Amino acid sequence: MELPVVEILLAAALIAVAIVVGVGWYARRWVRRTARRAHRRFGARIDRFKLTGKRYITEALLNDPDVAEAVRVHAAEHGMSERDVWARVRVYLTEIIPAFSLLMYYQFGYALSKALLGMFYKVSVDYVRRASIEELPRESIVVYLMNHRSNADFVVASYALAGEVAISYAVGEWARVFPLEYLFKSFGSYFVRRRYREPLYHRVLERYVQLITRNGVTQGIFPEGGLTRDGRLRPAKVGLLDYVLGVAREPGFAERIYVIPVAVNYDRVLEDRTLLRELRTSDGEARSGRLSQLSEVLHYAWWNAARVLAGRWKRYGRAAVVIGEPIAVLPWLEEVERGGPSLFNRPRSERLAAVQEFCDQVMGRIGEIIPVTPVPLACAALQTFDAEFVPRVRLLERMAELRDALEARGARVLRADLAVEDTWERAYRMLRMRRVVARAGEGYVILPKGRELVSYYANSISHLCGEFEGAVRARDALPVDGLVGM
Repeated sequence: MELPVVEILLAAALIAVAIVVGVGWYARRWVRRTARRAHRRFGARIDRFKLTGKRYITEALLNDPDVAEAVRVHAAEHGMSERDVWARVRVYLTEIIPAFSLLMYYQFGYALSKALLGMFYKVSVDYVRRASIEELPRESIVVYLMNHRSNADFVVASYALAGEVAISYAVGEWARVFPLEYLFKSFGSYFVRRRYREPLYHRVLERYVQLITRNGVTQGIFPEGGLTRDGRLRPAKVGLLDYVLGVAREPGFAERIYVIPVAVNYDRVLEDRTLLRELRTSDGEARSGRLSQLSEVLHYAWWNAARVLAGRWKRYGRAAVVIGEPIAVLPWLEEVERGGPSLFNRPRSERLAAVQEFCDQVMGRIGEIIPVTPVPLACAALQTFDAEFVPRVRLLERMAELRDALEARGARVLRADLAVEDTWERAYRMLRMRRVVARAGEGYVILPKGRELVSYYANSISHLCGEFEGAVRARDALPVDGLVGM
């Protein structure tokens, strides 16, 4: 007896649904098991709240009384319906809230960062005192404050700390393009609109930052607000740190919050020429057109691809990370209170001024532990000579003197055990490849387009050079970096 066509189609559909459900179940199970294995391999701390679904976090913020009050105020000030304002809030939440994936962070993200960093740099990781990190209480709320030299900082710092903790970064709008937006969000990072002044947006962002802080999520913040264009540390901005510290007004949180300074430096910053061009633009130079910039990017990609294919690829020297000792927030809060009202009972302007002072102190700690790699050391030595030609003997003597001065001040000099000749040769290979310095007889000449790069890299460590600091800065070819963050 033949089955009716309808029953055959129905049976086929049920079988297909069963297969899809089964494959989906198996795939989810495989993803979970693979992610857990990757996490166990690293043994790093994962804040449980990072695994909370995006829908739950969204609902928690939509039901937040402070957000509701901000919606009412915004609607009244702009003559909008509250329904429309809530719709805007949902857009902000969709933009800000990440969707952390263990598999993406530890299986894909770590493998990718290891491959890319291994291709471009030799990465060094050092601790001022590693035991101080290990001694932190398990329930600590940790915020890493970092200097910002390159967009590669996100990758370098995450790689350096992969065995310790998974960090949620505050990322600027530059990364809100496919596929970077998806990758950053799957790594647990949240997006921040720079230079966007709307109070409603900032209240939503503040409550999100405080929600994840309250739940112990480890965060990474670049207080400079953008990349340094001249190599020096930029003035700190305290908006995000103020949001984080706001949790300390609630009982039981002040004693749990710790800030850890992290310093990063490179023998070559991938964006250095672009950053210097932006600095010149801020000083009145005409901005280059988009086609010109695209041409440069394509030429860079083509040139380096050709070097890889020809077997002539060489790494860009060192990328170095130094992790400082944790700074407890509670003693600082108690010190503030001894000088007057508690931090949270002060007017907003006074509170921000106090937070600024605290942040500046942390930036001072970061400046003290900036790693000294070969290229910045060599460039600082070149800067001290009032000439474009420097004899080799005098250059090596000056590098040795600088290194001694740096070590005397407790600076973190990489491979200080090497002979100064070896350190110079490592730096010279990079400077020659960049057409910054060329050999000329018994010495070296700084090429016309190389002076600003020499200044840029010397500036990263000039504040550590002691008696040589004035000489290093005297030859600075760069204007003051007055740009606002990206």
